[in-house]
Amino acid sequence: MAPQGEIPVSANVLGTIGTVFWCIQLIPQIWYNWKQKKTDGLPGLMMFTWAVSAVPFGVAWRVWTASLLAAGIGALFGGIQLLLVLTLRGPYSRGVEWPMTLVGVISAVLLAGGLIPPYFEIAKRNGRVVGINFIFLSIDWLGAFFSLMALVAQRTFDVLGGVQYIVVLLLEAGIFVSHLLFLLRTRSLRRRAKDTNTPFDHLPEARKFVFPRPADVTDDAGVAPGEELKDVEKSAVGSDVVEGIGGRGRGSSVVGVGRWPSRQ
Repeated sequence: MAPQGEIPVSANVLGTIGTVFWCIQLIPQIWYNWKQKKTDGLPGLMMFTWAVSAVPFGVAWRVWTASLLAAGIGALFGGIQLLLVLTLRGPYSRGVEWPMTLVGVISAVLLAGGLIPPYFEIAKRNGRVVGINFIFLSIDWLGAFFSLMALVAQRTFDVLGGVQYIVVLLLEAGIFVSHLLFLLRTRSLRRRAKDTNTPFDHLPEARKFVFPRPADVTDDAGVAPGEELKDVEKSAVGSDVVEGIGGRGRGSSVVGVGRWPSRQ
């Protein structure tokens, strides 16, 4: 798409709002993970893919802007981004648009692709969303929405950018809808958990909404819940038997737990 000679004020305002939302979107998610002390349900691949997608986003920036970004996010991503700026702006200014379009497609695919891994996590829990902060998701959705509205307000619509924002909006809306349906399906279970003062995840009927499944969870020693108690009971029974045998007389050949045979 050729650069526009004049951008309407409304497009600038909407685009700025969308950029502000996308600048602060991760703050609630970072706080949520720090508070929970875990990242279960939040795919690392999602965050990494989004970070990678930010590199080709900067090809339309000024050289000094990309250089500052390079100092902020590290030599690797910043170096690649600066290289793209220096190599693509020249052909683009001469009317050769396909390299810039290709980079834009790569960025769009990475950005949208980052929202695919959460659906695998959701599938593991039968539609339940775990680990994703909904304030973060709402801010990100609003960032895509206002960015799309900025394109609509322009005199010519950027199809590639518009498709990218629409895909993000739909994928994130799907995450909202999935969790809403989970809440509707489990309202009676959640009510029972509240009435009995029982954690929802501990209800037998809620097992399919938990991952890993309770039977698959083990402690640090690799023992599943309940197995430790069984081992203690077996040990106690065995000790009683040994003690009973060892107590038949002095010099018995059977050794009690933690004892040496008594000497005549």
